Amino acid sequence: MAINKNHEFEDLEGIKCAVVERNVKAGRVTFLRELLELNGYSVIVVPSPPPKNVDPASEPAPDTGNTVGVTDVTFNATNAIFGRLLKTKKGTVVTRAYWLQEEADSDDTVPYYDRKKVS
Repeated sequence: MAINKNHEFEDLEGIKCAVVERNVKAGRVTFLRELLELNGYSVIVVPSPPPKNVDPASEPAPDTGNTVGVTDVTFNATNAIFGRLLKTKKGTVVTRAYWLQEEADSDDTVPYYDRKKVS
């Protein structure tokens, strides 16, 4: 059972996993898998279940994507990012913007709260 909403657990393919993200599209799955495996985590990806509150008779089922988890149940994405625990292929620290795929390169010289959003 999760302590809070930010640290969820689930059995994925019969293995207890810490859930990294839910309803993830294929491109994001590839990004997360490469990044997490580079940092030594075993990644498991399974199709996300359909939402429970949708009436199948009135609406078509939405595209739910995938659930991404890691076998290390102590993993928490927020702690890993702000604790500077993850590295990129170039060896730089993973920033929040890099994790969210808002930036192509991870530059941790400017704090996340001082960054200007590029529109």
